[in-house]
Amino acid sequence: MVVPASAPNVTATTLLVENVSVYYNNILAVRDVNLEIPRHEIVALIGPSGCGKSTVLRCFNRMNDLITGARMTGRILLEGQDINGKSVDPVQLRRYVGMVFQKPNPFPKSVYENIAFGARINGYRGDMDELVERSLRQAALWDEVKDKLRDSGLSLSGGQQQRLCIARAIAVGPQVILMDEPCSALDPISTLKVEELMHSLKQQYTIIIVTHNMQQASRVSDRTAFFNAAPTPNGGKVGYLVEYDYTPNIFSNPQQDSTRDYVSGRFG
Repeated sequence: MVVPASAPNVTATTLLVENVSVYYNNILAVRDVNLEIPRHEIVALIGPSGCGKSTVLRCFNRMNDLITGARMTGRILLEGQDINGKSVDPVQLRRYVGMVFQKPNPFPKSVYENIAFGARINGYRGDMDELVERSLRQAALWDEVKDKLRDSGLSLSGGQQQRLCIARAIAVGPQVILMDEPCSALDPISTLKVEELMHSLKQQYTIIIVTHNMQQASRVSDRTAFFNAAPTPNGGKVGYLVEYDYTPNIFSNPQQDSTRDYVSGRFG
């Protein structure tokens, strides 16, 4: 899979989601999602627990492929290419669509090797020292760890570990960075640093974040997608996209009553 960083014939849309539904063991979990995610923007996915936000997020780099019984219908195009096409290697796809998880998960290696390891296995042949420094600088971490490059990544604070994981994702040259509640385990100061980092990174990457923090969504995102869940006859729930718009509209002038109720704290 070859995804150009920016080509004249590629639209400003990084990800196009068309009629996507997700099933687990043939049970519908999320239905009929349509989204257009522009390049160099931050898009927040919000909604109550169980509405399918993380399920949809994992579709973008095919992490759901790793779940037994999971399957997706519909299409997702990354820079115009179908990410579920037969010729697409999911491992290669994840180079272009990186993931930062809820809990920081550095490798049990040095700070330096946390960055170098992924780049190395993806075939990087350039100056590794330069790549490590550049990635850590982009993650606003270099000044804090430049004298600790041989220390274990696990020795860093929680906020530093999360920024190390972001640097690790950056090092392999992604187009998109997915963040699944990246600040939920962090203190307010670390959260602020990660949010500031997101604003900086969107100049080069498209960022999609799942968050339960309404204030965070309103602070960091350019657009917001509100998901909700409807009951099913078997007693379960199925997630669906209620509304997708520029973030100020979602929080100040939503078109759907359920969106207004959720962002105002009436439920969820």
